[in-house]
Amino acid sequence: MYVLELAGQGDDELARYEAATACTGVEALAPGLATAGAVTDRVERLAFTHTASALVGTCDPTVEDAVALLTAAPEQAPEGTVRVRARDVQGLTGISSRDAERALGGVLSDRGYDVDLEAPDHELRALFSDGVCALGWVERRSARDFTERRPTDRPFFQPGSMDPMLARALVNCAGAKPGAHIVDPMCGTGGLLLEAGLVGADVLGIDAQWKMVRGARENLAAYLDAGYETVRGDATRLPVQDDAADGVVFDAPYGRQSKVVGDLEPLVGGALAAAREVAPRAVVVADRSWAVAAREAGWTVEAVLTRRVHGSLDRYLHLLHDGAPY
Repeated sequence: MYVLELAGQGDDELARYEAATACTGVEALAPGLATAGAVTDRVERLAFTHTASALVGTCDPTVEDAVALLTAAPEQAPEGTVRVRARDVQGLTGISSRDAERALGGVLSDRGYDVDLEAPDHELRALFSDGVCALGWVERRSARDFTERRPTDRPFFQPGSMDPMLARALVNCAGAKPGAHIVDPMCGTGGLLLEAGLVGADVLGIDAQWKMVRGARENLAAYLDAGYETVRGDATRLPVQDDAADGVVFDAPYGRQSKVVGDLEPLVGGALAAAREVAPRAVVVADRSWAVAAREAGWTVEAVLTRRVHGSLDRYLHLLHDGAPY
């Protein structure tokens, strides 16, 4: 059994869906935490999971109970140096992480482990959340390099570009992985495609505007060596053979900003239908729910998650599949 340390504030449901692409048996444990039956190296490419740790056990969220749990637990860490890192998840418990680290580190020292706070061979995570503390030895850790690809730092930028952390989570949910084929029929500046390409997928971007086609290609070329293509085209008539892609992901036009306000329903509905022809899974981002249109296009709607952008805008994240659940 593993404990997953989730990222963000209030994004647990999306985090669990994304984690399920890299782990089996993902279930909620507490705010900011989940459990999994098994994990793979794909955890390292997740956005909304920080660490996956072999679970020592759970207890009440106090330092005293955590010490008692570790003291009673059989030894799980292999030979080598160790350190303890404690976290008050989402600030829910008010525990002192320093006190927890000192107390739990004392247990490990008493067992004969050598403590190395800078570069240990093994790290014990003590994760305190609402109603529970989970102890686990870190086995997988995700790469936190999203600030290196901020939209404003890319060669081609347009206002409203999605942040790379969210983009990574969405393409993972859409099926991006080494060897997969991911299509974005409304690719814009290419942010979703970029994250899919970085996890190893081959990506195809389509956009109705030549400006976006060229700009997205420039952005992809700045970060990817190969495995990408952008073309001008119609999102409702994809230049892709039926069932040739593993996933489709796109950020639909928003009514207040779109130049095609009057045509949003046929555009998005047509894009959903076209996506259903080429892939078994899709993730669609919009400023409203398109669940009815998705069902009419033949999709099973696994979930529609909402995410606040600012006071006047919520993003609706549609997780769609062809009948094989997430």
